Amino acid sequence: MQPITTTDALAALCQRLASHPYIAIDTEFLRERTYYPILCLVQVASHDEAVAIDPMAEGLSLDPLYELMANPKVLKVFHAARQDIEIFVHKTGQVPGPLFDTQVAAMVCGFGDSVSYETLVAKLTGERLDKSSRFSDWSHRPLTDRQLTYALADVVPLCKIYERMEKRLEVTGRRAWLAEEWALLTNIGTYQPNPDDAWRRLKPKTAKPKVLALLAELAAWRELEAQRRDVPRQRILKDEALLDIAHQGPKTLAELSRVRLVPQGFAEGKLGAEVLAAVERGRHRPPPKMEDEARFEPPPGRIPLVDLLKVLLKLRCEDYEVAQKLVASSGDIEVLAASDEADIPALHGWRREVFGDAALKLKAGGLALAGRNGRIEVIELPAGS
Repeated sequence: MQPITTTDALAALCQRLASHPYIAIDTEFLRERTYYPILCLVQVASHDEAVAIDPMAEGLSLDPLYELMANPKVLKVFHAARQDIEIFVHKTGQVPGPLFDTQVAAMVCGFGDSVSYETLVAKLTGERLDKSSRFSDWSHRPLTDRQLTYALADVVPLCKIYERMEKRLEVTGRRAWLAEEWALLTNIGTYQPNPDDAWRRLKPKTAKPKVLALLAELAAWRELEAQRRDVPRQRILKDEALLDIAHQGPKTLAELSRVRLVPQGFAEGKLGAEVLAAVERGRHRPPPKMEDEARFEPPPGRIPLVDLLKVLLKLRCEDYEVAQKLVASSGDIEVLAASDEADIPALHGWRREVFGDAALKLKAGGLALAGRNGRIEVIELPAGS
């Protein structure tokens, strides 16, 4: 039950784990007070053992674990891997690999969008997870037996889940369907936020070029400042304040201090001058493009067709037991409604087989949707009807 706290013990563990074709991994971390997550516990499991590693133990080097994470002969199995992987990327500058994410795989195995770990465990192993320690303070030492029991119980079922999902993928021939998802998951850029894109997190409701230009500079400044100080973005300046400043465009500290959502005394501090500098830079830069928002705007009269295509997507995904969001987004549907030549994933590869061809046929009048026996059915129509 006691976690590993010495480098020698960790090296011995990693040597044992390196002999397995795959291992299951989970982490416990905190990030409420920091920009980067603080790694508090690592849980690893194989068929033979399940062990917790205490990265906060004095004198412990995690180098053996990092070497295992980079070992190309050992598959690393996670559930909802992104935040776990982000930790390893921050620590090592590399994405662990090869990878398997059971939440992602579940989307092509009939479990719907973003299925919870508890649901997978219950459905694939028949076990029930005790989540009573989910919100523990994992940075406090010593860890209790209850915390360690909870942490290890979280990682052990991953082995069974992975094996059963692998069998499903092999039987259904859908392993290749996950290629794009694995590529995104293993791309280091996924875990390295681009300050130039930070403004998108604020989801501005305006399309005014001058406001967007100021907002882009302000959001980029805040992102870099949060990284430099290793504090949450909101600790630097809240989203609402950034949006307010972008709309007001203050030119002096006095004007900045009068922006309604700027905290009292902020303008007089060091960051006040930096905000004004960001505003000034924003005045001299082109506004960012809101590609997504413009791209998803349906032409006049297309909304009913968009609604029909969304119903068809739901029906086809139910038939194929694949998550809708893996096939097409709402924006993709709106673009498809406007053009048969839309450059969207749904018109390529396996997604076209699942949905794209049927969507084009619906648009051309070759399919109809009708209510029958309390459900919606897809009806093939004769050519030329």
